[in-house]
Amino acid sequence: MALLAAVGALFGGAGGERQPEALLHMTQADWQVEDASGFSAPPLTQDSTALPDTWEHVELPLALPIALLRQAKDGAAAGATRVTWIKLSARDLPPTSGPLALYGVRVKTDGTIAVYANGHLVHRAQQQGPLWNSTRTPLWVVLENNADGTPLNEILLRLEHTQSAQVALSSLWLGPPEALRGSYRLREWLQQELPAMLSAAFMAVGVFALFVWFKRQHEMGYLLFFNLAATSFLRGLHFYVGLPVANDWFAWLTVNALFWLVMVVHFFLRQLHGRPLKWLTYGVVGITTTIAVLTMPNLAILRNTPQVTPLIYSVAALMGAAVCLVGGVSAWRRSNEGRLVAAGIGVCTLLGVTDWLLQNNFISPEAWYLGAYTNAVAFSVFGALMYRRYVDAIAEVEDLNASLAQRLQTREAELEDSHRRLREVERRQTISDERQRLMQDMHDGLGSSLISAIRSVEVGGMSDTKVSQILKSCLDDLKLTLDSLEPVEADLLLLLATLRYRLEPRLEGTGVSLQWEVQELPDLPWLDPSSALHILRIVQESIANILRHTRATEIRVGTALSASGVQVTIEDNGHGFDVDKALGNASASGRGLQNQRRRAQAIKGTVTWESRATGTRFVLWLPLERAVQPA
Repeated sequence: MALLAAVGALFGGAGGERQPEALLHMTQADWQVEDASGFSAPPLTQDSTALPDTWEHVELPLALPIALLRQAKDGAAAGATRVTWIKLSARDLPPTSGPLALYGVRVKTDGTIAVYANGHLVHRAQQQGPLWNSTRTPLWVVLENNADGTPLNEILLRLEHTQSAQVALSSLWLGPPEALRGSYRLREWLQQELPAMLSAAFMAVGVFALFVWFKRQHEMGYLLFFNLAATSFLRGLHFYVGLPVANDWFAWLTVNALFWLVMVVHFFLRQLHGRPLKWLTYGVVGITTTIAVLTMPNLAILRNTPQVTPLIYSVAALMGAAVCLVGGVSAWRRSNEGRLVAAGIGVCTLLGVTDWLLQNNFISPEAWYLGAYTNAVAFSVFGALMYRRYVDAIAEVEDLNASLAQRLQTREAELEDSHRRLREVERRQTISDERQRLMQDMHDGLGSSLISAIRSVEVGGMSDTKVSQILKSCLDDLKLTLDSLEPVEADLLLLLATLRYRLEPRLEGTGVSLQWEVQELPDLPWLDPSSALHILRIVQESIANILRHTRATEIRVGTALSASGVQVTIEDNGHGFDVDKALGNASASGRGLQNQRRRAQAIKGTVTWESRATGTRFVLWLPLERAVQPA
């Protein structure tokens, strides 16, 4: 609002300095009224001396009271008209050499307005009848200098009107256009343009509320707000739309929009204070419906004319006052918002009453039409409600977020404690499993070999060399078990490197060379100590078979990446062997191959052999990912 006021001040200031010493404020006039047979075009010239010598002196502003009931009765059938002449002297105008402007706040009549300067027609308005915004449009006429240099002596106004209608005329100002343009533009902006802007803004917010209601249809307040904005927008159209009053459907729309507006406010108030108010509701809906039917143009029961409409507006004012009073009392101890809305509708009703008084010449025609600002009042009241609810909603969301954060923090602490206990249980279970695995492995491997060696020594059936080999085998087995416990961080190459570290000393002096041809491999997330031991035993068994049975002089160990896994390849240049026969043999070598296959299956891998006369190629395939075993 402050910004709009600043814009208004800018409009007013843009017209230049007022220069009061160069202006003539015309407050004295002579007038007369003559009957006519109907509306007619004003003549191009009119000498005031040619008119009947029945002039009467009056002071401006001029506003004769209107007998509304007589006006409404006569207006419906009137065919005759009248012409009101108003003569103003310009002889006291300060000397000036430039063009002049004639400015007046308001000229009110329901016929043609004609302005004569020194008897010559210089301005015509409302030739097709009054417009809806006529009484809110200030008079502005620029008078060019006469070609013969004659100074301006007289201004004559010709105002046509029906016999039952009374004209109204504000005081007039005469002077340089630049001295009066600021006042004219400021008046036009405040009476027409500013209300139009406020009405459009209200309507825009109403459309926003409608779209919100589309998503939240259980909240009827948004729909009522849209209806309020829409009816306010329709109601205010006649303040700034220059359509003829004779447009019946436009008149029906704007007049009935006032009743719709009061009805919507009533339903809004009911929602706020929670009381049904059935009889008032029946009355408001009944009056609104009755007026809508009676004023419907195709029925022509009550015509929306400047003569009849004032009476209809008085009904709307009474209905608005009743809604305001009853709504305010109902909301007094129930709803602060209801009291605010009731106060707002009360202010709007008072503004409408001042318009009604001004429109019907009960107050000076130089007063302001305040009804145009009912949209601003309604927009402010409901904007305040929206702001309050928005702030309350934010506070509620903040409280909810704080509560959720507190609950989340508590839950996180509970989960952390639960996770800590699970980790402890898992750690104990891992230790237990690993202890069990080591016990089982040492019992089946190292333990059985030691027992076999002890019994052979006790019975004396084994040579010292054989005993030494068994003990070395036990030692290798123990080292292999210990190597499997080393952290390898899912790195298969690091695991194979520990095996290479163990193998190279054993191969020294055997005449077998070890070619290490490994490549970079991705990590194997599933590579735990148990799996590592399986891999080490598979590879160790393969190399041991080469040393024991193939007479090879070279062993090549390599790695490669396949589509869905990795390969560990061990090749030799020995004499090879029959793979199928060995696998079907129940001897120690056959059991060794079966053990390799069983260990590979335990870690979801596979083993294959390709044996020829020039050597054997052993491949251990391991998956990159391994499905998680269900708990």
